[in-house]
Amino acid sequence: MSAPSHQPIRVAVVEDQPLFRSMLEHTLDSSLGLETVVAVGTATEAARAIRPGLVDVAILDIDLPDGNGIALGVTLRRRMPGLGILLLSAHDAMDLLLDLPPDVAAGWCYLSKNSSTSEEVLVGAVRAAAVGETVLDPALLARMTPRAGSAVARLTDRQYEVLRLLAAGLSNSGIGDKLGITEKSVQNHVNGMYATLGIDSDPQRNPRVSAALRLLEQTGPTN
Repeated sequence: MSAPSHQPIRVAVVEDQPLFRSMLEHTLDSSLGLETVVAVGTATEAARAIRPGLVDVAILDIDLPDGNGIALGVTLRRRMPGLGILLLSAHDAMDLLLDLPPDVAAGWCYLSKNSSTSEEVLVGAVRAAAVGETVLDPALLARMTPRAGSAVARLTDRQYEVLRLLAAGLSNSGIGDKLGITEKSVQNHVNGMYATLGIDSDPQRNPRVSAALRLLEQTGPTN
């Protein structure tokens, strides 16, 4: 799903609030290796403007005046299987990723609109979407706890920390820096986490994407 390395990641922004859409455009165009090529406010405009070969990643507001970003994303992905999708919402609707049709479910990212105002978080999610990875909103993840009896609940405290940072889009190196441990230690925790979660080395599936979705599926908000 990655864009060619010699050109910037081409991004479409579909957001009905003009001021917020302008903010997203400015952040993206100010970031090295990113370029906004489409900026529209409705699903109808997006379906017309986002064409094969033009866009690498589509940032889609879930709530649009003439539809919703999830249905639009499904339509676009079926038309362009390599398109990265980053959903934005003013509300916590992250669990909607679990209801995506199987044929288009891989490699969607999700941020709240609050988190998307962080350049680091937004740009990181766009870059992840461009290569088919799944990034979940780090602020929302911080408020989640494992459901009793789930595989995620059987993880050690350190493995759960690693899983949450992995789902937020950090590399093993980035996780190591965050936790103050070596990259080799991170990989050991990742391997143990995969074993507990039952994630195998299926070449057809990205294990980091599978782990992020397992986290989303087996956790809930704190009371």
